Amino acid sequence: QVQVVESGGGLVQPGGSLTLSCAASGFTFSSYGMSWYRQAPGKERELVATITSSDGSTNYADSVKGRFTISRDNAKNTVYLQMSSLKPEDTAVYYCKAHLRYYSLWGQGTQVTVSS
Repeated sequence: QVQVVESGGGLVQPGGSLTLSCAASGFTFSSYGMSWYRQAPGKERELVATITSSDGSTNYADSVKGRFTISRDNAKNTVYLQMSSLKPEDTAVYYCKAHLRYYSLWGQGTQVTVSS
């Protein structure tokens, strides 16, 4: 089955850290770029970070630069999003996306809530 499944969300205090995982299956993970998106209540879904398949180059939204790190482990078919110095405005449902050849494959999302 071709799918990506996110995990690792939860409740964290401001200034805390959290690592999200996205496990891929059913396709050749190492051949495709991967991204993390997020959607806060009442807002549009926005791109958070992207990592390429070729050389592992990364790009980040300005709002998370220096705080979030995207990485991938091709042996485990998994992409990660390490989040630190979390702020209440980082609260959102976080989605993983695989940039497949003919379409984009989305996961179901994982909730991240930053609150004291």
